[in-house]
Amino acid sequence: MISFEYARANDVAEATRQIAGSPGAKFIAGGTNLIDLMKMDVERPTRLVDISRLPLDKIEETRDGGLRIGALVRNTDLAYHPLVQRRYPVLSSALLAGASQQLRNMASTGGNLLQRTRCSYFYDTAMPCNKRDPGSGCSAIDGHNRMHAILGTSAACIAVHPSDMCVALAMLEAKVHVTGAAGERSIAFADFHRLPEDTPQRDSNLEPGEIITAVELPARGFAANYTYLRLSYAFALVSVAAGLELEGGTIKDARLALGGVAQKPWRDLQAEAALRGRPAEAAAFVQAADIVLREAKGFGHNTFKIELARRSIVRALSQAARGTPQSQSSKKIA
Repeated sequence: MISFEYARANDVAEATRQIAGSPGAKFIAGGTNLIDLMKMDVERPTRLVDISRLPLDKIEETRDGGLRIGALVRNTDLAYHPLVQRRYPVLSSALLAGASQQLRNMASTGGNLLQRTRCSYFYDTAMPCNKRDPGSGCSAIDGHNRMHAILGTSAACIAVHPSDMCVALAMLEAKVHVTGAAGERSIAFADFHRLPEDTPQRDSNLEPGEIITAVELPARGFAANYTYLRLSYAFALVSVAAGLELEGGTIKDARLALGGVAQKPWRDLQAEAALRGRPAEAAAFVQAADIVLREAKGFGHNTFKIELARRSIVRALSQAARGTPQSQSSKKIA
């Protein structure tokens, strides 16, 4: 049994104070990932600070036409919210593509951003893992790495981020609002998660003691031409969130984010730029895929993911261009 203290925070200021005063403390809301990590002896918090009753469970429109999503909004409530379904359907699709209804009922928006990798070596405390035990080595590089990264890897880690929701948020260019001892700040979604480099134990750019309070969506949601394509069941081998703005048959603007391929949702601004001004046709989509994957690297068991990602990008962009989004997760790709 892991011995730990339990405390409940009544407001955000109290939550940050409790964390600041206990270096080994962790926030807990839905607990859908943290409890598993504690059971597997990966996480051993000295204190759990329950934030589930903080007033962060609202979805509100912003002055500029966007949406502010409280950090404690449950994934189910977010996926089925009328404004999300109408204006940001790619986000709703991503949420419904992943996990089970029971997990979505418990999982929070903030917790979804902060979930840890599902790398089997990270969960196996008998195996070296730089993310769990910095400096011990990465067992996945020469091990069974079918689910692992093909982009943004380092000699220290090839784990992937498991979230579906985050892939859609990256495509939508969301902002993350956080609060800590130094006050409030917002982080562009592209800067929130980190690549492993030589510090794979750090998944995000949250500072110690900071808490996520909200995620903010901009006004534009690519509601007419979008798709979220996901390959696999429990966690994506590859997923793609795509959004296009079309004038006639020409691409005026394009957004593209990949999941299951890196330690953070993967965007390539050069690939998006290459799509602008092009006819919304297969040749442009193939070129964009080639740009995204120009530095992709396999590690044996996962080398197939490079071609899988290429086909997924082309298929997702084709679906978005036709206005026929993927209706459910799929195992196969043509």
